[in-house]
Parts: sequence; C-alpha cells; structure tokens
Amino acid sequence: MAGLEFSNEQPNRSVTLRPVGPNDEALLLALYASTRADELALLSWGEEQQRAFVGAQFAAQQEHYQKLYPQAKHDIILAGDRPIGRLYVAWLDQEIRIVDITLLPDERSAGIGSYLLRGLLGEGARAGKKVRIYVESFNRSLGLFERLGFLRAEQRGIHVLMEHTPAAP
Repeated sequence: MAGLEFSNEQPNRSVTLRPVGPNDEALLLALYASTRADELALLSWGEEQQRAFVGAQFAAQQEHYQKLYPQAKHDIILAGDRPIGRLYVAWLDQEIRIVDITLLPDERSAGIGSYLLRGLLGEGARAGKKVRIYVESFNRSLGLFERLGFLRAEQRGIHVLMEHTPAAP
C-alpha cells in the first residue's frame, strides 16, 4: 500500500492525515450525516427518526466499505490539529480507488479537497494507475472531479464512476 504525497499547492493552512482511531466514531457519523442533510431536509421526520436512519445507514456503509476494501487506508483529515474530514483510499492492483472523501460543510470549497485529490492523482501518475471514485449524480463534487480531469466512465443508477487516467510516459 502506498502513502499519499502532497504537492506544494497546499491550502492556506496545514493539512495532514492520521489514521482513524476508536475515538473518531462521532466525527465519522457527523461527516456522514452532513452528506445526507439536504436529502433529510425534504422529509417530515423528527430528529430522532433522522438520527436513527443516519446511524443505520452509516453503519451499513462502513460495513460495506470494510467488506469490499479490507486493506483500504482510512484517515482523518486534519487542518492543523483539528479534524475536518475523512479520506478512505484503497490501493488496488490496477487502480487507486477513492472509497470516500468527505469534509465538514464549513471546510468545503476552501481548496482542501482539491489538494488531497491532486496528491492522489500524483500517486496514480507515479504508479501508472487510474484513480477512480463513485459519486452520486447530484453531488456538487462532480464539478470538482471534472475540473481535475476526471471523466465519467460509467453510470450505475444514481452513481457515476469518475476516472482519471495518467498521461502516457
């Protein structure tokens, strides 16, 4: 498994990664909940119903990711020493699969995601591997992936496989 090397184009603050630990469960749940907030706002459910739904969906997602990518590297994204997101990446034989990248809502659109993704694209270029991620078709991050040179490779229901192929040597 490779490690992530960052470019010199760092955002305005120090961004680092550290492995997910047992004390990160609340942060991971909050990150997941932030990705479902728009969807849940359309429902007439009370807070308790929403919490139960998000908790169950988060647990199912974690189990799914661990089953599909047991060797994946799951990190907390830090700005300074403050946790602001997660990066979940599997280094596979033929590709680098971004399993998940999520930042807290207040940290989005500040260059942090682009910075981390460029680091992964650099890893892909050095290894001669495609970098891939599934993104929901309505997710605002699709534009970010397209700006970074990812192309739509396939669609499965609401999920779009975004793929970045390294330039030939």
